[in-house]
Amino acid sequence: PPTDTLGMVFPAVEHPIVDDAWGVIITYQEDGYVDDADADAIDYVELLGEMKASTKAGNEQRVAMGYDALELVGWAEQPHYEAAEHKLYWARELAPVGGGGENSSVNYDVRVLGRTGVLSMNAIGRVDELDRIKIDMKGLMANVDFGHGNAYADFDPKVDKVAAYGIGALVAGTLAGKAGLFKGLFALLFAGKKFVILGIAGATALVGKMFGRKPKPDAD
Repeated sequence: PPTDTLGMVFPAVEHPIVDDAWGVIITYQEDGYVDDADADAIDYVELLGEMKASTKAGNEQRVAMGYDALELVGWAEQPHYEAAEHKLYWARELAPVGGGGENSSVNYDVRVLGRTGVLSMNAIGRVDELDRIKIDMKGLMANVDFGHGNAYADFDPKVDKVAAYGIGALVAGTLAGKAGLFKGLFALLFAGKKFVILGIAGATALVGKMFGRKPKPDAD
């Protein structure tokens, strides 16, 4: 798996590979303290247009990797920044190009700003599951924050690094720059929305641990 992927979180009451399952890819960007001064000045209509063009430009690479070409349909929820908690929320609707609107997926993104970087939580599911995802993510996010000494408010301009980007770049750069949909231990395929295991050494042993089955001695 990519070195910056910490793992995935799934609802405890659901099997992670059923059709209506959804999961959260967790990564951490240690690029420094992100100045949030531009949070209220971003034109999200203009930004969306730039993101659509960037998504279209990235389709050649996606197809070469064996994935569907994607269309960024639009905001499923426009970005908004909770200044008191230093948390950024937004959701995007994505669909396979030429899919006729079927198999649309949603990325519900949350970024938690810290002293030295940003915690990324990217929830992936069907677009019609957004309301349920938002409810469950609200409960999850209530338990997510940086500890004492690492919080956003602990920033020390004398010693700490400042990131080269602001709030707008966090929103714009996610899909185009990091292809967050396809990172992690699993890739969520849009056509049919199934989880598949990437080429990982010892995959049999990994699956055995995840689902409570002991692998055979020679599984590796």
